[in-house]
Amino acid sequence: MFESALTAFSSLAVLGFAGYAYHKYYKYLVLQKIERAFMPGDPILDLAAFGRQGSRSMVEDEDGHWVARNEQAKIDGIIDGTERGHYYLLVGEKGTGKSSMLIDSMNKVAGLGVSMFEAHADLEIFRIRLGKALDFEFHEDYIGSLFSIRGPRDTTALLDIERALNRLEKVALKHRRKHGRPLVLIINSMHLLRDDEDGRDLLELIQQRAEQWAASSLVTFIFNSDDYWVYERLKQYATRMEIIPVLDLPKEQALFALKKYRAKYFKEEPTPEIIENVYNKVGGRVSFLNRVAKCQDMMDACAQIHETEKKWFLNQCWILGEGMDDDVMDQQKYAATAMVLARALVEKEKEMGGTFDPKEGHVLPQIPLHEARYIMTRADFIQKYDHINVFTIDSKAMVRADSVPMQNAFREICGQEGFEELLQATLDRIAAIESLGRTRELVAKDLWDHGKYSMTVRNPKGGIERSVTLEAG
Repeated sequence: MFESALTAFSSLAVLGFAGYAYHKYYKYLVLQKIERAFMPGDPILDLAAFGRQGSRSMVEDEDGHWVARNEQAKIDGIIDGTERGHYYLLVGEKGTGKSSMLIDSMNKVAGLGVSMFEAHADLEIFRIRLGKALDFEFHEDYIGSLFSIRGPRDTTALLDIERALNRLEKVALKHRRKHGRPLVLIINSMHLLRDDEDGRDLLELIQQRAEQWAASSLVTFIFNSDDYWVYERLKQYATRMEIIPVLDLPKEQALFALKKYRAKYFKEEPTPEIIENVYNKVGGRVSFLNRVAKCQDMMDACAQIHETEKKWFLNQCWILGEGMDDDVMDQQKYAATAMVLARALVEKEKEMGGTFDPKEGHVLPQIPLHEARYIMTRADFIQKYDHINVFTIDSKAMVRADSVPMQNAFREICGQEGFEELLQATLDRIAAIESLGRTRELVAKDLWDHGKYSMTVRNPKGGIERSVTLEAG
């Protein structure tokens, strides 16, 4: 009996020791994998090397060096750890080169201490992308889960994200002791999160970590967003957040970039008149300049961009006039308020005497956010317009057209013959439908042989204010 008991005890002891050793090794391996995720090299850099995304935000000068945007030095300091103690929100319209500047800064440090991933509206996909960026499997590869009846992961996506950040904190402490600078975690396309309960919970969780880690210089978060609503949500609890607005290129840089692009792609030097005309059409938007420079006929490319922006606005926000059906009233409210705001921006442009300055370039008319909501008589639509890239709201809460081609489209649409009458007819039709919805009809029936109904309105004190009698003739 003693021998049998000793054998059983030894077997259990060996099994327990093996399980404990595996558990400790697994936890060590998890931290090692996360630490390797911040070693030189990053999947984003590999993809950028194939796509040559870095060329979108920079141009090459005569010496072969890169001439960066004005914001590039600031972002370089954040990525290499010189700038610390804060977390950052990059805000700007789509195509201004925000992601490209981040990738270029990552290239300069070869991805050391930096990881980047794309946000997503679905929390499960966000969880998976965060795990890929950190090389963290959320314990789904833990062999101990084979003995669990309830499966390898009995939790929610938000809890998994919290657990991943807990592991990241341990790696960040070790990294700061070794390298003397914080890790950098970049979350791109933050505007893709939904502005609902799940999205707000995720933002709150990440912002709490960003505030805490910025204070201790453990991890520097960089949020990249095209939409203003992300700033509104973060602003409520922000104490260490800095805003980096990324706008269109100034005129001088835009002309220089376009000239060097043409020299690179077509080995030609366009005339100053052509370059000026291109800038007049598309402004300093980096994505537009890059697209135009790659086309043989640049003016034709400018016309295509203008037509695309105009059609996008009309497809989203065109009005139907007096003959519209009442079933489309909600959509027409959305469209009519956009047209009212576009007309206000065109009128603002006329007050300014135009949007083009020979030295400064394009200066688009803009309206404070609260005034834009007053003009539209709606406060909720402006966020949707910002999301579909029709209007934009900058970090100073100023509303303007999303781009120079979009402002040109506003001017052209509002200048069409009969536009004012069509817009007014649409507004009148919406008002009439709403009035019908607020009207209640009383039907008096079964009145015969001089029958009658008497209706009395009494005041709170008991007195009679008005009496109405309906009597059959």
